[in-house]
Amino acid sequence: MLPPPQATLRGSAHDARTSKASPRARRPGCHPRQEEPSTSMATATATAPRRRHAATGAAAGEWAAVSASGQWRAEAIGKHQLVRRTGLSARDLRALDPALSHPSSVMARDRAVVVNLDRVRAVITASEVLVPGPRDPSVVPLVAELRERLAAAPTASPAPSRAVSDGGVSPPSSGGGKVLPFEFRALEVCLEYACKSLEHETSMLEKEAYPALDALTSRISTLNLEHVRQIKSRLVAISGGVHKVRDELEHLLDDDDDMAAMHLSEKAAFQAASQSSRFDIGTGLVEIDEDGDDDEAEAEKEDQGSMAFMPKIDELESLLEAYFVQIDGTLNKLSTLREYVEDTEDYINIMLDDKQNQLLQMGVVLSTATLLITSAVVVTAVFGMNIHIALFRITDFNVFWEAVGGTVAGAATLFVVAMFYYWKNGILR
Repeated sequence: MLPPPQATLRGSAHDARTSKASPRARRPGCHPRQEEPSTSMATATATAPRRRHAATGAAAGEWAAVSASGQWRAEAIGKHQLVRRTGLSARDLRALDPALSHPSSVMARDRAVVVNLDRVRAVITASEVLVPGPRDPSVVPLVAELRERLAAAPTASPAPSRAVSDGGVSPPSSGGGKVLPFEFRALEVCLEYACKSLEHETSMLEKEAYPALDALTSRISTLNLEHVRQIKSRLVAISGGVHKVRDELEHLLDDDDDMAAMHLSEKAAFQAASQSSRFDIGTGLVEIDEDGDDDEAEAEKEDQGSMAFMPKIDELESLLEAYFVQIDGTLNKLSTLREYVEDTEDYINIMLDDKQNQLLQMGVVLSTATLLITSAVVVTAVFGMNIHIALFRITDFNVFWEAVGGTVAGAATLFVVAMFYYWKNGILR
């Protein structure tokens, strides 16, 4: 931004007086003081935060944050804010982008669990669930289900894990009425919603597919064939989604480390207990006499370092197995429907082959009849030649009918003989 003209003239006069009064001003290395660069730098410094803030706001998306008590609120959370809030990486957040194609997955991270199962996308932490796009009609039922289920169940306060000497961690003792941790209840809602959605689509497809296949079996038409083609396309799409969810659940059940990493509440309590115990051990080591036994201190350090977070995964394994059985049953229904479609296709192909065989038999009959009629035409052509023979001078008119009757009778006899030959050799039925 240029200064006003008067300020520019005053600055020039001042520079001229300064150059006359001081000999240093005329040195090559000295230059008059300029205010324009400093003004532009200040303007750029002032506008830079505004630009960064505008960029952050442009990248922010709307998320539904559902707490452990069932309360929810819509928040505009930017990508960087979400990374700081959940501890996820940008690569993990791409799995929740509906514009990108990602396989179904349940990824356990240090402070959150990323759920991407068919139409269910959520980030589960130890205290809340974040669902992208809460205004989307397909996401509204999921948010409502999370609010209802999380508000109905009491909140479980995780007890700190106890470190044991063998390097493991014994989880808090579970009584008869133990409540599942928050992350497990939220994961259960997501799994149930995904399985119920796929099962509902499968049931609707079954109600539509079986009557359409029966109608195609009774009457083959273009309309029925197009209907069955659309049903088969939907069957392939639903089967793909069910297969992905089933494979992901099977992968989780086979990997104990991933299931252990999903214990977010116990992990947070264990980390807090580890930090406090590490601080106590460090204080005790400072008080040890320098001439004392160093081996005991080193052994204590090794015992502290050997402790690892190893929770019991029985509850989570039972939870995953229940929904694995449910999604496997849905897959069995789709497999049965696929087999019925394939059986119908085989039956249609058999019917078409039978029709084709009938057309071929008719073609054989017509070809034989055409051949014999052509033979009779040849006899007629022979008699129609302009040649004078004794037969033409006969005055009896009955000879004409005798010749015509003999030709037709001969062609018919040959036709019957040909049909009998075809039937005897299995060419015609």
